[in-house]
Parts: sequence; C-alpha cells; structure tokens
Amino acid sequence: MNVSTGGRPLRSRANLAALVCAIALLPSPSYAVPSKPDPQDDKSIEGIRSELDGLYREAEVATEAYNAANEKAAAQEKRLTSLRKDLARTEGRVNDLHDLAGAAARTQYRGGDLASTGIQLLLGDHPDQALDEASQARQALRSLANVSETQKSARAEVGRQTDAAAKKLRELKSTRADKAAAKKKIEAKIAEAERIEAGLQTQQTRKLAQLEKEDTARAKSRWTGSDSGGGGTKATGAAAKAVDFALAQIGKPYVWGAVGPSSYDCSGLTSTAWAAAGHPIPRTSQAQWQGLTRVSLASARPGDLIIYFGDATHVGMYIGGGQIVHAPRPGRTVTMAPAASMPILGVVRPGV
Repeated sequence: MNVSTGGRPLRSRANLAALVCAIALLPSPSYAVPSKPDPQDDKSIEGIRSELDGLYREAEVATEAYNAANEKAAAQEKRLTSLRKDLARTEGRVNDLHDLAGAAARTQYRGGDLASTGIQLLLGDHPDQALDEASQARQALRSLANVSETQKSARAEVGRQTDAAAKKLRELKSTRADKAAAKKKIEAKIAEAERIEAGLQTQQTRKLAQLEKEDTARAKSRWTGSDSGGGGTKATGAAAKAVDFALAQIGKPYVWGAVGPSSYDCSGLTSTAWAAAGHPIPRTSQAQWQGLTRVSLASARPGDLIIYFGDATHVGMYIGGGQIVHAPRPGRTVTMAPAASMPILGVVRPGV
C-alpha cells in the first residue's frame, strides 16, 4: 500500500529526486572559450628559437671539425702516395747501382774497363753525353762506390719518411672517424630541430620570422665597416669574379661538407667561389682564418671573407653595403644577410 501526500505518491517524488540528482551528475557539454593571449608565448617562441640556434651552431662546429679532419687526411694521403713513388724510384736506382757495381767488379777482375755509357746513364745529369775516355771511366769507377752508398742512405731516409707518413695517415683517419661519429650524433639533433620547426603552428612560425626580421634590422645598424653608409665599394679583378660566383649560388641548399655545384656549406661556398676566381684558398673557415691575410673590419671590401664566432666556425663573403652572401645552416639556402648578424671574429683577404 502506497503512502501519499496531497494526493501524489511519495515513491514518485523519490524517483523524481533521484532523476534530478542523476542529471546533475552528468558531465556538462563543453564549449570553446576564446583563449586570452598568453604573456609567455613570446618567451616560449624565443626559447624555441634559442634552442634551434644552439643545435645548428653545434652542427656547424661539428661540420667544420669533420671538414678539417677530412682535408688533413686527404692531404696526407697525397703525401704518402708521393713518398711511395719516391721510394720506388730510389729503390730502383739503388738496384741499378748495385748491378752496375757488380758489373764493374767483374770487368775490373778481367782487367778491362767498364763501359762508359752505362756509368753515364746512371751517374750523369745528361745521359746523352757518353764518356769517351778511359781515364774518365776509371774516375767514375772510383766514385761509384761512394754514389752507391749515398743512394742507399737516401733510400733509407725516404723509407723512414714513408713509414712516418703512413703512421700519421692512420692517426688522421682515426681522427676523421671520430669527427664523423660526432657529426652523426649532431645530425640526429638536427633532425629533431627540423621536427620542432615542422611542428610549429602558423602563428609561431610567423613570430619566428618576425624575430629574425627584427634581428636583421638591428644587425644592419651595427655594421661599422668603411661603407656603413650603404654606398659600398665595387669589387674588381679576382674579387669581382668570386663575388659574382657566390651570388650566382643564391637559393642553393646548405648541405654539410658540400662544395657545389648544387649545394654548399659555409666554407664550401667561399672556397669554391675563390677557386672559380683563379685563387684557391683553404677549405675550412678555420683554415681560412689562419692562412689568409687579415685586414681590419673598417677596411673590408667586396670579396673579403668575414669569419664568425670565437672558434672561427662560420664564414661569409662580404659583398659591400654591410652585406654578406653565405650558406647559413641546414634547412636554409645560400642567401644574403647583414654582415653584423653574427659575432665577428675578423676579416681575411684572399688573393694577396
């Protein structure tokens, strides 16, 4: 039997209350609420940019270190090849002298004279001038033993140099392998940096571009070269050819270790440009800094190379008006930029 109040069953009211409670516990529908600009957005974007710049700097340092190690190993390989050729020639001469000494001994034992043409061939500076007197032949015989000993000493010295060069090459190849391994680790970091860039939202990408634009404007105002007014000086001679070549590469991608013709790294661009101008220069930015004539920043002129960072791991070619052309980093192409957009170590001038 139901108990009722005001003509309505109590059980029905209890059921209604339970239904109300159940509805109250249901999740409420979500509605998109426009988010207010996060004051930390700019800071996070700059943090991302700083991280990317750091990774690319590590990459460039590793690249230049590998390039330098590779260049030294390649030069040593050429030296070793040359020494081995010298050794083979020296050994051949020693063997010829040994045979001639044997023939001389046999001829002397029989009471005759050594044929003069054989001696002249090996000992003379002009093989076409044959010995025509017996006294000259006897004199050659007397010096033959001394010449033979001298050649043996020369052979021993060339052999020593060849062994030392082979040992040095093994060391350089080991260093090159170490630098290549370090470079490979950096490549993995660069891949991560590229993923970060690819994952940026449109607004973040625009902000990064804006930051770069602002940095470019500031860099232009920092240039203190002789043509800081913007007028610039015109390149001439070999420098003009180098500048024209470098500018013609604009738009081609940066690739580690590349020296053209379809891609470049920073020092690959500058070294290839000056080689095209008829003045080969060292391959890496560090070697360019160490081996080329240094000039003051105030006297920089088109064709000069501006070396960047304290460890000389980046280089660009000055083209006048406070601008350089350079291969910036992975993911970018050869482009023009303000000469003061990076910390300047100094200026060097090829061709002098």
